[in-house]
Amino acid sequence: MEIVNTPSPNFDDRALPITMVVLHYTGMKTGAAAIERLTDRDARVSSHYLVNEDGVVLRLVEERKRAWHAGAAWWRGIRDVNSASIGIEIVNPGHEFGYRPFPAGQIVSVVQLTNEIVKRHDIEPINVVGHSDVAPGRKQDPGELFPWDKLAKLGLAVPRPESAHVDPGWSDSAFLLALERFGYDISDKEAAVEAFQRRWRPETVDGTIDGQSRAILLQLLLAYGEGRTR
Repeated sequence: MEIVNTPSPNFDDRALPITMVVLHYTGMKTGAAAIERLTDRDARVSSHYLVNEDGVVLRLVEERKRAWHAGAAWWRGIRDVNSASIGIEIVNPGHEFGYRPFPAGQIVSVVQLTNEIVKRHDIEPINVVGHSDVAPGRKQDPGELFPWDKLAKLGLAVPRPESAHVDPGWSDSAFLLALERFGYDISDKEAAVEAFQRRWRPETVDGTIDGQSRAILLQLLLAYGEGRTR
């Protein structure tokens, strides 16, 4: 796919091999404002790629370098998520400035770009995640409107379990323990539950541990096992 080079000065060297893709929304009023910030040396933030609403893809940081997109994060035993991941920013104003559905052409580019990255680095679907998955206490992106099913249909991300009908009846404490074992940071318990629901049960994101949430998590653990705990 055609990619426009738009270099950012904000990167350093990796300390880990690439095993993840982290998807974000920009969360700014305009795409131009997001690009300006991601390429501003003083802002000290960046991503490897940015996908505009019209589907045009910008390369801000070379994949071999560590971009600064995830911040303090954790996923399935990985603490330095920036070192282990490729970061993709998707232009969308986000929850603060008028969260809205992602245009079809933009998603086509996101899927194509993710496909190329996953194949290039042999990344497992379980490690194609949202920013809210790796930083639930701080982030909501790419949010409940992001069409994860488009990636899942191509084997690029984990699909929502279809057979999640059996409630294991865990206590809230047991659910949180299982959530941590699956790979989430549960330091902020309610935020961790909301992040889980935002990804796996986006029609209801309320932070309440219920039978459906327990059933979904059970199936995910059975299918994909446990990540390394702290």
